[in-house]
Amino acid sequence: MITIVSAPSNLGLRPPQPGSVPGTSKAPEALREAGVFRRLMADGAVDGGVVLSGRYVDDDTTRATGHVRNEAQMVDHARRLARRIAGVIDDGRAPLVIGGDCSLLLAAGLALRHNAGLVHIDGHTDFRHPGNSDHCASVAGEDLAAAVGRHWPAIADIDGRGPYFSPANTVHIGCRVNDQEVDEVRSHLGLVLTAHQSVEIGMTETARAARAVSGNAGYWLHIDVDVLDPNVMPAVDSPDPGGLDPEQLIELLQGLAPGAIGAQVTVFDPDLDPDGRYAELLTEIIVTGMAHLGRQLER
Repeated sequence: MITIVSAPSNLGLRPPQPGSVPGTSKAPEALREAGVFRRLMADGAVDGGVVLSGRYVDDDTTRATGHVRNEAQMVDHARRLARRIAGVIDDGRAPLVIGGDCSLLLAAGLALRHNAGLVHIDGHTDFRHPGNSDHCASVAGEDLAAAVGRHWPAIADIDGRGPYFSPANTVHIGCRVNDQEVDEVRSHLGLVLTAHQSVEIGMTETARAARAVSGNAGYWLHIDVDVLDPNVMPAVDSPDPGGLDPEQLIELLQGLAPGAIGAQVTVFDPDLDPDGRYAELLTEIIVTGMAHLGRQLER
């Protein structure tokens, strides 16, 4: 059964404007208000509480070279969220982490201790790293690179435990065909399917292929809601055309969630959803697509 963990972090995102703060930290409570918690708990889920992050600081003018923004706060949050995730798993339940930004993937990697594959569903590859960019700063756009060990050790090797996921058992689904790092990611990971390719082969086949690569021992399921087309989900920090529609994402999640150890949902920004319509849409996607999270692994 599912344990829902709130992780209201915005530490891995750039500020929308100098001196301002991203709104993703409001996502868990916006989704609670839209009914995610109530509807999942009606089917047996439990509320696993909140893991708060440190204060977001726009440190672009003070941050030393070789460090990402909010680095110390992010590492501290990753350690504490990892302990919460690990405790849920030890209790024989499937953690569903409602974030928050994509830097939460660091915590999942620390919690799983190299014992799982990764299915990374995202509208971007999130593979910027010091080897391909001079502008590393925001882990929400660098989380996949960090998760497989291709970033500065401060975030990619926390407590000497990196890489958190084996590249051979890591799958990326959902980037656009013009993603800057897609060719590099294809050369490094076990499977990469753009959103266009997934639509071409169908969501059932996409899920089957992802499960075959990520392994039979279970995998962590990362969902950045910017995998959706901005025509249906504009409430994200980096909307790009060419994404999935809600029915396609639900079908994909229904194919993947039962075999997942746990999952995280990231990058929804309630500041860009003033009337709550996108929170309601995302609630329907989560409840319908993730209802059977971890069911194939229950013991």
